[in-house]
Amino acid sequence: MNLLTKKIRIYKWDISFVTLIWFLLALIGVLLKIRLGRDQIGNYLIYENVFWNAIHQINLYYVDPALHLGSYLYGPLFSIIIAPFSLLPTNLGCFLWNIANAFFLFLAIRKLPVSYKAQNIILLISVLEMMTSVQNMQINCFIAGLIIFSFIFVQKGKDFWATLFIAIGFLVKVYGIVGIAFFLFSRHKINFILSFIFWLIILICLPMLISSPSFVLHSYADWYQTLIVKDNANSFSDMQNISVMGMLRHIFKTEHLNLDIIVPAVLVYALPFLRVSQLKNIGFRMSYLALALIGVVIFSSSAESPTYIIAVSGVGIWYILQKPKDWPIVLLLIFTLLLTSVSSTDFFPRVLEVNYIRPYSLKALPCFLVWLVLAFQLLMKNFKDVKIP
Repeated sequence: MNLLTKKIRIYKWDISFVTLIWFLLALIGVLLKIRLGRDQIGNYLIYENVFWNAIHQINLYYVDPALHLGSYLYGPLFSIIIAPFSLLPTNLGCFLWNIANAFFLFLAIRKLPVSYKAQNIILLISVLEMMTSVQNMQINCFIAGLIIFSFIFVQKGKDFWATLFIAIGFLVKVYGIVGIAFFLFSRHKINFILSFIFWLIILICLPMLISSPSFVLHSYADWYQTLIVKDNANSFSDMQNISVMGMLRHIFKTEHLNLDIIVPAVLVYALPFLRVSQLKNIGFRMSYLALALIGVVIFSSSAESPTYIIAVSGVGIWYILQKPKDWPIVLLLIFTLLLTSVSSTDFFPRVLEVNYIRPYSLKALPCFLVWLVLAFQLLMKNFKDVKIP
């Protein structure tokens, strides 16, 4: 039996081989980090403190040198999302938070309108990046899941719930706002707009339940300033700005590339919507979902290695839509897995990672190539007769 559909019986449950691999790697990733001590779970400690800082109305974005932790970069809404985990002992909260992240993305992929085998392929393509995100205690699995769920609910005609996921993503990490593009796939556009406004109001006010209105509103202003400072600091960092702009900036040692790249990218995102006759086709819509997942990372100056679970999820969706899977498609997938995913692991030659991949932000290159292929297909391909696997 094909490993992509083979199931393993554990106790009373039939668990697919791919599901077992997904959660086994998530468990290994988080347990190894916890075992190394508090110094290795700094990101989670930052998250954990956000809840308590919100309650005590301490500036969410103040960096206390005594704690030896980095800066907090997400919205005040996150203080509510992390609350259940912050109330637990640190190691237990850290463990459950990361497993919940992996599970949320897993569930989102399982809900995509494709076959079980196609879902497994997406999971396998994404699994190494999921582990990288979990090991770094990041929230990117959660963000990827929010974007995918917003698409799924628009596709089902449930705009009220779709806009909830878009609003959460926007108010937590900004990235989630890409889901607003799915507005053009909606059959109930007025409902979509009103629902989005409703959820924005509710979610902006929600942290006020554990804090105060003035503190939360001031925190949003602080968040904006923090992101500006962070964006300016990303320019020539090896660990940040792993994007198309960062790659070109590092290779050509030049600045002021952002607008030169972002403006054409925005045009590429907009032009497919002029193909009105294609908007109803599920192949077109899922291709656009993949384009959005990849682009939100590769055109972000804040992109770092653990962020690429979002982009590689998009690569997985792109790959299962390709028919036939000719050798250039397969080679591009292999190139992506090697340079984007494997390069972040101990299996990749360290001399290449240290001297080439990291200094030149080459982790972004394969995803950018996939993005270009997707853009071409969305602009030129006829999706009328495309069958979803």
